[in-house]
Formats: sequence, C-alpha cells, structure tokens
Amino acid sequence: MNQIHEIKPDQSIELLKELHILTRDGKLNQDSRRKLKQVYHLFHFIEPLLDEVLAARQNIALADHGAGKSYLGFIIYDLFLKSREVGLIYGIETREELVRKSQNLAAELGFTRMSFLNLSTEESIHSPQLPGRIDVVTALHACDTATDDAIKFALNKQAEFIVLVPCCQAEVAAVLNKNKNQSFGKTPLSEIWRHPIHAREFGSHLTNVLRCLLLESHGYQVTVTELVGWEHSMKNELIIAKQKSAPRKNAQQRLEQILREFNLEELRDRFIY
Repeated sequence: MNQIHEIKPDQSIELLKELHILTRDGKLNQDSRRKLKQVYHLFHFIEPLLDEVLAARQNIALADHGAGKSYLGFIIYDLFLKSREVGLIYGIETREELVRKSQNLAAELGFTRMSFLNLSTEESIHSPQLPGRIDVVTALHACDTATDDAIKFALNKQAEFIVLVPCCQAEVAAVLNKNKNQSFGKTPLSEIWRHPIHAREFGSHLTNVLRCLLLESHGYQVTVTELVGWEHSMKNELIIAKQKSAPRKNAQQRLEQILREFNLEELRDRFIY
C-alpha cells in the first residue's frame, strides 16, 4: 500500500483501521483525516511531557482515565512506547465491553505493555493492579464529571502531569439552574446564566475554571489552551497541569469565593479536597 503522507512513519496501519481512522482498504476520508489531525495535535502536546518523565526516571507509567475505546492510549503507545523497551499504559474504563475490546486489540497488535482495567474511580485509586504512582494521567473527552474523576485519581497517584480535554460539563449548569431564583436575589451576576443556553455555556466554562483552581491548590502549574481549531471540534479546551512543589497560596480561597458567589456551595466536595 502506498504511504499516505499524513500518517507518521512506522505507525501501525492495522491500528488506524481498527480505530476507524483508516478505511478497511487503507484510505483516509475527510472525516477520518480530521480525526487524525486532532490525535496528532494532542500527541504533539503530550510527547514532550513523556520525554521529560523518561529523562528523569528512565521509565514511565501513563493512565488514560475514562478511556472509552482507549483511542488515545493506543496512539501514544504506537507513536511513543512501541519503539522503546520501557513504559506502561493503563486504560481505566467502567464499561466492561469496551475494556474487553481494548484487551483483544492490544493482544492482536502485540502491544504487550498496555493494560485495560474495568474499575470505578475509587477502585482505580486503591487497586493493586495499578502502581502507587502514575507519572502522566490523561482524560480525552471524558464526559461531565468523569473529568473530575480523572483529576481525583491523578491527585491520589501524585501524577507529575495531567492532560485533560473536558467534555459535556452539565453538573455545574444544573446546579446554577436549580438555584436560579435564589441567586437572583443574591447577586446581579445571576443574569449571566438566566437564559438556559447561557447557563449551559457559562456552566461549562466555570467548571473548567474551578478545575484549574483545584489543581493549583494542589501545587500544579496549569496551562489552558486550544486543542485544535474550532472548525474541527467544539470540545476543544486543553488543560495541562504540571506538578510543582508549592501550591498557589490563594487558589483554594478563590475557589471557595467563587462557589459562594455563584451559589454553588453544594458542589464544595467536588472541587475542594
């Protein structure tokens, strides 16, 4: 088969077919070309983090939390770990059928240093099937509170890097709507989420602001950027957190003030711990 110029050298063609990036006859259509661009762009952000961990420790453990079909984990293994003799990738997912499919695919491809675990968040934190420390935690389009579960897991595992692409954040918007009448009498800022479409968009934005403050309160340096151009995906916010020794002193205080100001104090346990 002729090499498609968008595909990186030594990439597994069979993997790309299984992930439906390539058609069965090995071709790219417009939709799959867009998917491939997104995957490569995310890998562009993750690769230097993996290099940094390997340079310091000569080994690496990465967990993809809320892995779904383990799309991201397979790509990272194929592009980064396959050519090396060290490194483990764990895919953590609550849907047993997806875990089983990923296990079968890894076996077919000979990706021997990939493990797929059917575990809840709490189980993944304490499971003996995972090491006590995970160097890098990723969560790609983990829906709603699944991103928060990935953060909780990463903090418990003392991850050096956390890479998040959040998706479909509905919890904060639901609480904003539930407390809307009370908020009208509390603050004129409630006009920001008076209309349902504004509540949805503002709730999504506010969720990620709270997540960044949570990470900073635990000693992480946080960078927020676009994953790809908005013409490719609306779920496009990329959060990268790097562990630092000193927490930002006022991060938790700011977080608590925001929860009070927006009448979200019932979510305190979600964002402060």
